[in-house]
Amino acid sequence: MAEFSESSRRPRQPQLPAGGLPLRWAVGAAVAVMLLAGLARGVYTVGPESVGVVQRFGRFVGTVGPGLRFKLPFGIDTVTILPVKRQLKMEFGFGTPGAQNPDQASFEQELESDMVTGDLNAAHVEWVVQYEIDDPEQFLFNHREPGPTLRDLSESVMREVVGDRTVDEVLTIGRQGIENEAIAELTTLVQQLHMGLRVQQVQLKNVHPPKAVQRSFEEVNRAQQEREQMINQANGEYNKVVPRASGEADKKLREAEGYALKRVNEAEGDVARFKALLEQYEKAPDVTRQRLYLETIGEVLPQLGGKVILDADAKQFLPLMNLRQLEPDAAAGRQEAAR
Repeated sequence: MAEFSESSRRPRQPQLPAGGLPLRWAVGAAVAVMLLAGLARGVYTVGPESVGVVQRFGRFVGTVGPGLRFKLPFGIDTVTILPVKRQLKMEFGFGTPGAQNPDQASFEQELESDMVTGDLNAAHVEWVVQYEIDDPEQFLFNHREPGPTLRDLSESVMREVVGDRTVDEVLTIGRQGIENEAIAELTTLVQQLHMGLRVQQVQLKNVHPPKAVQRSFEEVNRAQQEREQMINQANGEYNKVVPRASGEADKKLREAEGYALKRVNEAEGDVARFKALLEQYEKAPDVTRQRLYLETIGEVLPQLGGKVILDADAKQFLPLMNLRQLEPDAAAGRQEAAR
């Protein structure tokens, strides 16, 4: 009994594990493995188009550029990588499959694209907003959801701009003006809210009436086009007929003026010739009278053709020789026939 009680009072020696290693060594190995794993998780890479925003215990520390980087493990440092050099875009009214940006498209594409114009007509407007991250700190910490906020701002601005225009302007000639005004207003709002973004472009895509009224709208457009075509044809005929009529009227006026000038000049010439003749007649009446008679006979007789001259006292008509002289052309023709 004494031996039993003495052995029971002796301290027990630590037992070795089954593998032969002490327990503290196993714990140390586990801690080392955890440290190595933590250090390995602290290594990260920033792409060439991105920057890393570093937060230590949730507080902003700074940004790091592209390359291989290290952060404190175990949740001490957290890094958010943002593509600051990449052009991002948001699509409204449609969505491109396979988009990497989660804010690029919406699940309510039909609702966000249906709008009312200034003349109370409906229009289906699809557009794209292209932007980039300008200030990573403002982008991450000034707004809880910067992507959805930008989508709401873009939709609000586009509805306001479209609502100030008629449906014809939205569908045809007003596209460039809508884009310019939308990008100006959206840029102003983004700067006022300090969102850390820079809007680069607002571009309209498909703009058309809603499906329910598209056929009726096409008929109205067709009627307007036919009206414009008929107006253009009428203007073409007007431009073709009126100048020609004006030219003919001007030609008639010029001919009348020329004829009047000709008649005046002829009359003045006749008056001058008559005055000269009168002066000669007053100087020698008999000679002038005879000269006028002979000149008149010389002008009249060649126009009579064949002539027979008889004496007033002749009592019998005698056959005479054909004294008619042949014209040069007729004589030449007869000579050729004789040959």
